[in-house]
Amino acid sequence: MELLDLALSLEYDLQGYYRKQAELNEGNSVQAVFTLLQKEEEKHAMILKSYADKIELPLTDSNILSEVQAIFKDLPDFKSEIKIMATQLDVYRLALEKEEQSKEFYQELFDRSSQEQSKKVFGYLINQEDKHCVLLEEFVKRVSRPEEWVESAEFTFREPY
Repeated sequence: MELLDLALSLEYDLQGYYRKQAELNEGNSVQAVFTLLQKEEEKHAMILKSYADKIELPLTDSNILSEVQAIFKDLPDFKSEIKIMATQLDVYRLALEKEEQSKEFYQELFDRSSQEQSKKVFGYLINQEDKHCVLLEEFVKRVSRPEEWVESAEFTFREPY
């Protein structure tokens, strides 16, 4: 049970982090992304609590990646908006690091588990955290690109921007 308490603690920490980032980005289009991530972590905590109480919840797959894609489509001036906030890249990198730690932790729990239900719950959480990592990696990539992009005729191969 101590491992489940630790897992719950991780989820609560991420909830708090995303809530704070949503508040800091109020009025900014990135607020919607942090709000979605906060809700995802709340759902994960609920799953862990119900598992700890031996109550089964349906493990519905998250559609956060498709929801965020819609947000990206409405950001024609995304680079400028993010560049105004000097520490935004650090926020994304820290969130990515936390999500990767969660994923590794759940992988360890999955590997240690012998019960079918435990493997099912932890496998689901690994999958969900992996989706969050993909999302945050994309944010890191989009925000850091303007600083790393080199415009020169010498460089012929460029990844699509």
